[in-house]
This record gives sequence, structure tokens and C-alpha cells, in this order.
Amino acid sequence: MKTISCMNIDESLLYSFGAEDRDYKKREAVFREEDHALYYFQISEGKVKLNNYNENGKEFIHNILGKKQSFGEAMLFLNQKYPINAICLEDSRIIRLPKNNFFEMITQNPDLSLEMNACFSQEIFYKLKMVQSLASENPMQRLKGLLEYLKSYHDEDCQKCFHIEFTRQQIANLTGMRVETVIRTLKKMEKEGSIILKDRKILY
Repeated sequence: MKTISCMNIDESLLYSFGAEDRDYKKREAVFREEDHALYYFQISEGKVKLNNYNENGKEFIHNILGKKQSFGEAMLFLNQKYPINAICLEDSRIIRLPKNNFFEMITQNPDLSLEMNACFSQEIFYKLKMVQSLASENPMQRLKGLLEYLKSYHDEDCQKCFHIEFTRQQIANLTGMRVETVIRTLKKMEKEGSIILKDRKILY
């Protein structure tokens, strides 16, 4: 199933409405939980993880995004504070467009509104599917739900060619499983032919 890479607005269009480039170092926050949503963000170079922590300090990773992907734009429409952190996993360059300029841009380009609605709809659908998978007691079912969710953010429409860029620890944080369980389950999935494990990479 080929899906929409949410959200990829032409960079020249963003700049024409006043967007600017910001460089961030590895581990630097683009925004933190409870910050006000003031910008549309789109990754030009690098990787960003969206996460938060529970009361015991355990990390929960919502997603890892890369080049030409956006994040946090839903909060611009809700006028709410961010419920998550956005942390750079490597040195990154991110385009940011002020909130008012963003709304002016989509008002003048209604096709962007349609694309964004499709993006949000896709996001809700796959998050519901992922929640359903995480409710399962079956570790393999949990992992398959996660892999489908991650693949939905990218344009690859092929079997066992999508590179899952999460570490085993990050997958454990996402699924609520122990790292050892994740490793055993991935090996089982490889044996049944649903994934390829190559040089510690996961291909789905």
C-alpha cells in the first residue's frame, strides 16, 4: 500500500512565504513538551525523533522522521501546546515557517489543505491500527503493527525493502517490550520470511 509522506511542501514555496533555515546539533530540541506551537517545521537534512517520558522517566518514541518530512503541524490548527518533544538524532537543518505565514500559504494554495487533510486522515488511521496491535499480548503482532505504522510514513511500495531506522532499544520503547523479546521476535519474523535482517538492519 503506497501512502503519503506527511507532509512535504515544496521548499521554494515555503521560502516565498517567509520560511527560514535553522541548524540544530545532535540531541538538540526543536521544541519540547508544553512549548507553544509557533511554526511549521519541515526537515531539510537530518533526522528528528518525536518522544516523551512517563512518570518513571521511561522514554516513549512516537516516530523518527527524516528528510522532506514535517512534524508538529497539527498543533497549529488546535492552538494547543506540544504534547511531545522533537529531538534531533543527528546534526540537522530544519525549515521553519511562522504560524501566521503558514495559514496564509495554505489559504492561497487550497491544494495544500486537501493534501494535509489526506495526511492527517492517514496518520489517524495508522495510529489506530498501531494502538490495536500494541493491545495484543502477541509480541509478533505488536512488531508487525509497528512496522506497518512506520512504513506508512514513506513512499516505498515494495516487499522487504523498507529500512526500519530504529534501534532494537527504540523498538522496545515503542512497543513496551523488553529488548531481549524484540530481538527474539525479529529473528522469528525473519524465519517466517516477513522481514530481512542484514548487517543489523531491518528490512520490511
